[in-house]
Amino acid sequence: MPTRLFFRNIKILFLLAIPALLISCGASRLPKKIDQEFEKAQAFEHGFAGLAVYDPEKDQMLYEYHSDKYFTPASNTKLFTFYTGLQVLGDSIPALKYANFNDTLYIKGTGDPSFLNRDLPESKVYNFLKEAENLVYVSPSYTEKFFGPGWAWDDYNDYYSAERFAFPIYGSLVEFDFNDSGKLDKVLPAIFKDSLHYSDVSENNPLIQRNPENNRFEISLKKEKIRKWVPIKYSEEVFLKLLSDTLKKPVRITKQAPKELNQTLYSISADSLYKQMLQVSDNFIAEQILLMVSEKLSDSLKTGIAINYMKENELKDLPDEPVWRDGSGLSRYNLFTPRSLVALLRKIRETVPEDRLFNLLPAGGYSGTIKNYYQAEEPYIFAKTGSLSNNHSLSGYIKTKSGKTLIFSFMNSNFTIPSAELKKEMQHILEMIRDNY
Repeated sequence: MPTRLFFRNIKILFLLAIPALLISCGASRLPKKIDQEFEKAQAFEHGFAGLAVYDPEKDQMLYEYHSDKYFTPASNTKLFTFYTGLQVLGDSIPALKYANFNDTLYIKGTGDPSFLNRDLPESKVYNFLKEAENLVYVSPSYTEKFFGPGWAWDDYNDYYSAERFAFPIYGSLVEFDFNDSGKLDKVLPAIFKDSLHYSDVSENNPLIQRNPENNRFEISLKKEKIRKWVPIKYSEEVFLKLLSDTLKKPVRITKQAPKELNQTLYSISADSLYKQMLQVSDNFIAEQILLMVSEKLSDSLKTGIAINYMKENELKDLPDEPVWRDGSGLSRYNLFTPRSLVALLRKIRETVPEDRLFNLLPAGGYSGTIKNYYQAEEPYIFAKTGSLSNNHSLSGYIKTKSGKTLIFSFMNSNFTIPSAELKKEMQHILEMIRDNY
């Protein structure tokens, strides 16, 4: 080979290698830079932070900061619920167990949250029940309280604390629509129109206040256009009244069907449920997923059955045993470590193809709960948020400029500053990871 050509080829190879060398050098120095960021950023002085970053290609933890410490995960818990659904429920959601006997259709709830739920695709259940000549509801094995353990009792009036139930209707929420003059235009389900009571407006009055024990609603009229959702207070009597009114025919109830309910009606795709749960952090759907899983495993609707099954079978190899009490993360009793969340996210990625997975998760700057955060020309963060008072976490996947997909969990507990300040520092660190690995 001529000398000139040889040196030209060497020069080309050198120039091509420079970006890789820079990235490699940057990556080797990055852990120290992140440590310095944790030390100097004032936002992290007001609480307790933990971070784990993992490279699935190398099967190597790239960075750890308090990754073995337990944090309050809030809605990061939904990642555990998501994986549970993936392992047990299959591609379609079981809506009802049923059997026909003579001219009567006997049905039993499985916990499916999709029936007349405004946030989910239309299911097959309504037409199926509407066509039945005689309808009997069989009470399932359901002993759960309306709230999960460790939930804040005074959130009962807020949409994000919708009650769990064996056969929920309308997403377990009553919708109230007020027009521009503040007049109430619509109540859905309409059956609750007779439960409205009006009171004087004051600064301390909420617009709508449900009685904690029943479905009596106090309405304070204000001259503004607004839409509100308030949880339904369930009982078997309320449920039967709702279902009968919805179907426009009587529904009877029994404790025992004359024959086994050995057929299953499926409603909607599982992914449509997971996407709603993950994108907008829907607590109600998360809770119902664990009820459906427990029903499939045991014929009983009990959250603890689903959690114990997963801990004993699918999650026994996590680095740290999760303290896991509900499906949504509303419970203050939940405690997870960043490195266990990373291990869980690795399992999820091995179960779900990346294109499908990233479509289900919120994307930074584009969708879901991080639509206004982590903005870039192309999304680089695909992750689940988790927020309760004084707690904020983000766990998921980060696409780096070198083309890698890394797994991370960034958890913060007991901080006393506005969460916006904390998120700004989190973004700075995640951008450092994006640009240097």
